[in-house]
Amino acid sequence: MVERERILVIDDEKNMRHMLAVLLEKEGYEVATAGDGNEGLDLAGETYFDVILCDLKMPVMDGMTFLEKFQEMKLESTVIVMSAYGTLDTAIDAMKRGAYDYVSKPFKADEILLTLRKAEERERLRRENRRLQQSIQERYSFANMIGRSPAMQEIFATITKVAEYKTTVLVTGESGTGKELIARAIHYHSPRANKPLVTVNCGAIPESLLESELFGHRKGAFTDAIRDKRGLFEEADGGSIFLDEIGELPRSLQVKLLRVLQEEEIKRLGDTRSIKIDVRVLAATTKDLAGEVKAGHFRDDLFYRINVLQVTVPPLRERAGDLGLLIQHFVDKTAKRLGLQVNQVDPAVLRALQRYVWPGNVRELENVIERAMVMAGGRTIELEDLPPALQEAQAQTSPLLPDDGALSIKEASRRLERELIRRALEKTGGNRTQAAKLLEISHPALLYKIKEYGLDTGARE
Repeated sequence: MVERERILVIDDEKNMRHMLAVLLEKEGYEVATAGDGNEGLDLAGETYFDVILCDLKMPVMDGMTFLEKFQEMKLESTVIVMSAYGTLDTAIDAMKRGAYDYVSKPFKADEILLTLRKAEERERLRRENRRLQQSIQERYSFANMIGRSPAMQEIFATITKVAEYKTTVLVTGESGTGKELIARAIHYHSPRANKPLVTVNCGAIPESLLESELFGHRKGAFTDAIRDKRGLFEEADGGSIFLDEIGELPRSLQVKLLRVLQEEEIKRLGDTRSIKIDVRVLAATTKDLAGEVKAGHFRDDLFYRINVLQVTVPPLRERAGDLGLLIQHFVDKTAKRLGLQVNQVDPAVLRALQRYVWPGNVRELENVIERAMVMAGGRTIELEDLPPALQEAQAQTSPLLPDDGALSIKEASRRLERELIRRALEKTGGNRTQAAKLLEISHPALLYKIKEYGLDTGARE
């Protein structure tokens, strides 16, 4: 059964209330009525109404006062005002105070119904926008950012600290590590979350078009400029712009980007005037920008300007403790998205995934899990469901993971990680600095894991 739209009619004229109630109920609406603004506020505070039809001229509390009180109560109904004494100034004043539309009395039935249809469409779009915003917030919440490793926990803490400020952030790391996810998390945890986040891949747009894409152009600025065009920086006004692969930005545009960052204004191609903008810049690169500066490929002044705060996302091979969590996350996510019944991973598969070096990082892992789940014949991912390169990684049986029937990814990951650390410390004679290099993790991360696994048996620096 479809729930009927609720409408509240507020009017001091009994005949008007009755006429509207009969008309609207005939059209399928659920109608309540009130004789003045006070009564209307009480009803609106107790019950949600999709639309409120409110007369402006009433005793006790008139329509304008009702609008002010309604706004103070932060209620969400769409308000349409009615009056037999209306002028354009009255209508404008009512809309400034929060009314959606204005109807002059006397009105025809079709007129009021058309106005309600428009209000319903507006409310539908508002609900859809709220749903999309909620979906985005959930997607980029910390709950969906997987990582218990010290490096990832440090990144989460950094996001929390920097999100509310307009500080420029440079996210670095290998391809596939999740740099864009970090940038989006920063935006959606910031006060700009309800404003646009515009993403630009600086290496994917031809140099001849990039300036026009970023800053816009005026009609006639070049051969194909048949109309004025807003650039992506203008589209991001009030929000954030994510410049992915900023290391690919041509030098000719680097100086123009520097000016945008310093002056907070842009100039369209072919225009003589500047346009002020309020945009937070988030950037990412797989390149060593300091090295690019030394080689003369990247401007040092731009590098210093965008490198206000750097977040380095570690490669997957340095996040061994996160592998099991990521595998389970992608199994659950893929099963839900594709409607699959696969929910288990064979121990041999887990051993192969743990041995692999993951040059494509988290993105490659997600793709491998999706492929394996699609290829799986039952509820369990088997070794033959993996790509050939990963099947080869399971050429030898690992004594670290005896085939005892246990399928806990979390426990298996911990067991393997602990054994690798133990072997590295044994090989280096307990030298933790050398062991960290062998394990390809940071020294602080190793110290944390030694303590976590109870392996501190006289190890030294």
